[in-house]
Amino acid sequence: MKSVTILGATGSVGTSTLDLVEREPDRFRVVALTANCDVARLAAAAIRTRAEFAVVADEQCLPELQAALAGTGVRAGGGPDAIAEAAASGADWTMGAIVGCAGLKPVLSAIEQGGTVVIANKEPLVSAGDVILRAAARSGATLLPADSEHNAIFQCFDAARPEGVRRIILTCSGGPFRDWTTDQMRGVTLEQAVKHPNWSMGAKISVDSATMMNKGLELIEAARLFPIAPDRIEIVIHAQSVIHSLVDYVDGSVLAQLGPPDMRTPIAHTLAWPDRMATPMAPLDLVGIGRLDFAAPDPVRFPALRLAREALDAGGARPAILNAANEVAVEAFLNRRIRFLEIAAIVEDTLIRYDPAAPDSVDAVLAIDAEARRLASERVKDCVV
Repeated sequence: MKSVTILGATGSVGTSTLDLVEREPDRFRVVALTANCDVARLAAAAIRTRAEFAVVADEQCLPELQAALAGTGVRAGGGPDAIAEAAASGADWTMGAIVGCAGLKPVLSAIEQGGTVVIANKEPLVSAGDVILRAAARSGATLLPADSEHNAIFQCFDAARPEGVRRIILTCSGGPFRDWTTDQMRGVTLEQAVKHPNWSMGAKISVDSATMMNKGLELIEAARLFPIAPDRIEIVIHAQSVIHSLVDYVDGSVLAQLGPPDMRTPIAHTLAWPDRMATPMAPLDLVGIGRLDFAAPDPVRFPALRLAREALDAGGARPAILNAANEVAVEAFLNRRIRFLEIAAIVEDTLIRYDPAAPDSVDAVLAIDAEARRLASERVKDCVV
């Protein structure tokens, strides 16, 4: 049996992972599950999967978790030390799906154990890419991408002969406003921004998709994961979200990975890798889909793409600042404190105002993240809705 730990078990990625694990209980043994403070869902999942250890990040929620797990045989823990213990549990396979920079240290702890670590959140590779990759090289850990785009590239990329790759093509749906003018986007509401046309996702990532910052962050991730020059990674809008990304080879061959817009497909690939496992998704109906459309993204209407490309090219602390400022701005938008177009403006303003030295540790990344958040928060206060 493959031992499994899920960091962030109650989020969308975590629940999709649990769905797959629970379909084959004889194949997987659950070591640890973590959540922030969703005790009801965490306890229920821990009991169903007979997990050994369940942890809430918010220590104030621990008494409730202990009560929910009393008499079940599942050990309960709470707080950062318990999260670190869960991450370092030595599982064969660890899903890193804790949202935000709170997931950095747990993912690093898992990597240091040398097993297979699946990266589902952006921060490890965007904010701390160099630190994470060095840690994986030291421990011998295998990093697998759970994002549908990076997983698609992973399946198509000839890692043994990367010199044969001409370019990577990242596809994106374009979000709900791909055909809107800038003037139209000035009046975007929160309800419109979180309604993704293809994917069922959390509010934050739905807004990132609407601004296309999500694709900018994925551009940075792809440059970390695959040995190819950043200027050979292109972004193409593909409204149907059927082709999840492509790899173009020097002989003219283009390999693409296709699948339904359901995160269980890439998660299943990483969960069974290097084998395959069945999922509940129906076979892809190409005749029913009928057509596949492509278009070039507009970095003028969607400046997040330009900002991400500039941050990637500059390197150092720039990607961490980009990510931190974006998180602050998106949170402000979700709280109706700023308008939609101000998200990218706040990110750009923070990048202009702050340019520290490149971080050489997770603690340095977290310090840069904190300062970028402070500056972005100041800028939010200047906005009037």
